[in-house]
Parts: sequence; C-alpha cells; structure tokens
Amino acid sequence: MFDLIIRNASLPDGRRGQDIAISGERIAEIAPRIEAETREEIAAGGNLVTPPFVDPHFHMDATLSLGLPRMNRSGTLLEGIALWGELRLTLTVDALVERAMRYCDLAVTQGLLAIRTHVDTSDPRLVTVEAMLEVKRQVAPYIDLQLVAFPQDGYFRAKDGVESLNRALDMGVDVVGGIPHFERTMEEGRLSVEALCRIAAERGLPVDMHCDETDDPLSRHVETLAAETVRHGLQGRVAGSHLTSMHSMDNYYVSKLIPLIADSGMNVIPNPLINIMLQGRHDAYPKRRGMTRVRELMAAGVNVSFGHDCVMDPWYSMGSGDMLEVGHMAVHVAQMAGVEEKIAIFDALTVNSAKTMGLEGYGLAKGCFADLVLLQAQSPAEALRLKPVRLSVIKRGRVIARTPARVSELLIAGRARLVDGSVGFAPET
Repeated sequence: MFDLIIRNASLPDGRRGQDIAISGERIAEIAPRIEAETREEIAAGGNLVTPPFVDPHFHMDATLSLGLPRMNRSGTLLEGIALWGELRLTLTVDALVERAMRYCDLAVTQGLLAIRTHVDTSDPRLVTVEAMLEVKRQVAPYIDLQLVAFPQDGYFRAKDGVESLNRALDMGVDVVGGIPHFERTMEEGRLSVEALCRIAAERGLPVDMHCDETDDPLSRHVETLAAETVRHGLQGRVAGSHLTSMHSMDNYYVSKLIPLIADSGMNVIPNPLINIMLQGRHDAYPKRRGMTRVRELMAAGVNVSFGHDCVMDPWYSMGSGDMLEVGHMAVHVAQMAGVEEKIAIFDALTVNSAKTMGLEGYGLAKGCFADLVLLQAQSPAEALRLKPVRLSVIKRGRVIARTPARVSELLIAGRARLVDGSVGFAPET
C-alpha cells in the first residue's frame, strides 16, 4: 500500500507515461505502470512532473517593499541601493517577517520550495537577520530557506561591517556573503574576498558572493574568488553571483577565466531578470544587456543556476516568484533556443540550483524526498514557453498547494468550446 501514486506523468528526462509511487516522505518507485493500492491518486494526464523549483539567489528582506520610502524613478541599481539605505533605518522585525511570509506563500503556489536569500548585515541592529531567522523557523516544514550574511554596503566599506557580519554568523546565518566590487578600491575588494573565504573555511560554511555586478570589464574579483576557493579547499561550496562584468570582458581574458572558474569547482548564479534590467545603464547604442556568459560557462562544465534576485523591491518593480519566468528570460537573453539548450535552462532552475544549495534528498528517483510539482505542460521546453499553472505542489509526499488548470471558454460557432491553456502546439522533445 502506497500513500500516493501520480499516474501517467511525463518526466524532465523525456520519459513519458510514468507512475510515481510515494511512501511516507520519499519516492518509493517510478515505473510505466505501478499495479498497487494507494491511499491517494493524482492523474497527471501526461503532464510534466518535476522536482521543485529552487531559487539560489534572492533578497527576502527587501521583497514586496516597492514604493518604500518612495519609488525608484531612474530604475537604476545605484538609486535602488540608496533607497534601501533609507528604508533600512525604518525596518522592524514584524514588518520584515510579514512581507517575507507573504512572499513565501506565493513561492509555494509556484512550486518554489527552496530559496537562498541574502540578508543585509550593514545595519548593526541586525533586525534583518533576526527577522529572516524567524521566517526560516516558520517556513521550515515546507521551504528549505538558507540565509546569506550579506554586507550590502561593503564588508570593509560599511561602518561596523566586519563586526556585524561576524555577529550575523554567530546568530545562525548559514552562508558567508560579500560584495567586493562595492568596496572603496579594487584592493579592498580583493582583501574582502580573501577575508571572507578564510572565515568560511574556519567556520565550515559555504560562500556566496555578489561578484562583479558591474559593466566594468576590469572588475575581476571572480578571479580572486576562484583562487581562494582552491586555497581554502572550498570546492563545491562557493558561488559567484551575477558576474555581469564578464559580459563586457574581452574574449582572450575570458578564455583564461572560465577554465579557472571550472577548475575551482565554483558555482555560478546569473540573475537574468535583474541583470538585463540594471546593467548597461550608461550605454547609448549598442547597449549591453549585462548577463554573464551562460552558454560558455555551461560548456566548460561549470554548474550554472539561475536566481530570481528581486520581487517588487527598490531594485525591481516586477517579479512573480515564478522561476519559469526567470528561465523564459534566460532563453531569450542567452540566445539558447535549441531543444537541448532549453533543457539545460530548465536544469538551471531545478537540479543545478539544488546542487548550488547543497540540498540533500533532492531529485526524481527512488529514495529521493517526495517533493514534486505537477505542471500544466508536457516537457521542460513547453514549461519554459508557457510558464504554466502548477496543478499540484507536493512536499514530503503531501499536497500543499493546488491550482485549477487554465482552461478558456471559446465562444465561436463551429470551434471547440473549451481550450486547454497548454494545447495547440506539438510538445518539444
């Protein structure tokens, strides 16, 4: 007797007509037809079942704060930072928790069940850290939430920046963060990378740095981050987020840099929505779009995962918590429209991001946790195209969110009355 069987599912690896049997919190069996009794059954109808979406780069302490204390009129990164600096002085634990919990509710309905969020440690009150630790406690039954100690104003640049980051880690924050390109000088940026990687090694923690989020091709702190990863034996535990300067670097230097990143075992986290919105703001035409070299990094064997970064905050007035929106944009801006390339993009929203976060028991195989999402689409490529409804979201074998299928009523004589939101095109395989 199984607790749940999902019938006739398509899987991200191309298998179709699969049943997924769940016992307790784990996947017990995957096969074309499982003849067994079950307490509950879900008819997938040939639709795609995937492990949950994972966001390895987000700012939950700022989410849903759009318009506070006022709108970002220029839409630029620097004005957003200035606005956040003003808002930060007024933040309270209760307000931070309330906004974050509303976002987490939205995330669950989107099948987003793991998030790594950067928590600003520049205010020595550390109300952001206190609030996000409380959010982590509340959502623990259904969202894997990792917290990054993020010195938004610079580890050395901010008053009390060093002490505040160490206190945040002492409070229980999971990951060491940094922002070397925002230090006063390139040299201080380099020194911050070295210091923060040393702290991570001493504490046994991962590293995730905002790195070279700029159009300046001479911002090359990722080079130092890769070297320090190897120096401290942090392979597989370090992520370089953004890396937008690589978009503007000359090809000769990149031909050296990408193998260095690959050899170090670093993870790379571009943020397609934010990168193309905020970069290239000083350009006339041609205008750079700012996303790092996704295709080349993937080809070199680097683990690339995509982050949403922001939703309705001082930096980004849009966003929906939908990782497929992130992937949809990545397909376009990275010009990765081939079938295999779309599968790689989908992986960057799921299995690659789970690897970046070090999630245990993640996947779609016997013995993995029964954390699953049923989509109103039949393949990863179709999911990226449609950004479809999440029909069911399952955490540890229990359905925690449902959304009705998108079906429209067509009032045209001689045509079908009901039109399924995912019908009308042959699925890509």
